Amino acid sequence: MATGRRTRLRPEERRNQLVALGVATLADRPLAEVTVEEIAAEAGVSTGLVYYYFGSKNGLHHEIVRRARDSMLHASEPRPELPPIERLRDTLARLVQYVREHGPTFYSLVRGAASGDEEVRGVIEGARREQTERALAGMVELGTPDTPLVRIAVRSWVAFAEQTLVDGALGTDLPAGELVAFLERSLLGAVAAASATPAGTPEPAVTGA
Repeated sequence: MATGRRTRLRPEERRNQLVALGVATLADRPLAEVTVEEIAAEAGVSTGLVYYYFGSKNGLHHEIVRRARDSMLHASEPRPELPPIERLRDTLARLVQYVREHGPTFYSLVRGAASGDEEVRGVIEGARREQTERALAGMVELGTPDTPLVRIAVRSWVAFAEQTLVDGALGTDLPAGELVAFLERSLLGAVAAASATPAGTPEPAVTGA
């Protein structure tokens, strides 16, 4: 809701306020519908000031997506002090919690991958790369070889997990523990499939005496 008056803030504080207002707006509408005029009105400033900080509507959108992405990654950051499997479960549990508490923001991030804006797509793809590396690190710690096929499997699982969270965490009342267990099994299954020797593959020939 618009404040109707302008509060004096330092430049960095004002910029942060405008981005935070943009992220909050994602609770009501997709990123493409967030306008400079709306954010300016919410902050009680001129549209010219918003353009001064971000250059354009696209510039504002880029910063909103970055802030939302960083919030999600921070909320689900793995805790290195935990053993690998416990770390995975803990990370997934906090991710499910984040999605249920910030559903529209998460949905905007996931759907933003289809944006016509290349920079927005790049920001979201960066989040997927980070999630892939986090999951892969835990699998390698458990003894999984870091091979190209395993990397493909983990990256594919990240996309699978996103859709599971949209359909399961947002679309149903399934218990969080049930979703966490399903995501854990699906990751371990994908990695096992990528690590297994295909049926019918001949064993290497034994040489020597």
